[in-house]
Amino acid sequence: MSTSDFPADLLDAERDRQRAAAERAALGRTLPWSVEPLPGLSTPHVWMARERPESPGYTPEQRARMAELYEVLLDRSATVTGHPHWEQFSGPDLVKARMALKQAAAAAPSPEQASEA
Repeated sequence: MSTSDFPADLLDAERDRQRAAAERAALGRTLPWSVEPLPGLSTPHVWMARERPESPGYTPEQRARMAELYEVLLDRSATVTGHPHWEQFSGPDLVKARMALKQAAAAAPSPEQASEA
């Protein structure tokens, strides 16, 4: 399936979902290991020893951005999964079509990217 096989609003929603998921994951990798401030952790006497430094927790701005991206992710996921386009598919064909949408959205430039080129 190509990008032309999907309605533009569905393709845009999937692109937004993928962007929000990637941005949230990237942000999460830069943040402290806990949302709330916590002391360091050391468990050397268990079968899988762990060491974690003290965590200052997230700043209010970091919390707000993570929450904002999560809301975008939930909204776009609901838009994609509940889109009327899927009514024409069932069973394995539905799975194949949804996977094709993910690949098409990842491969195709967004309208903003296309206009910049």
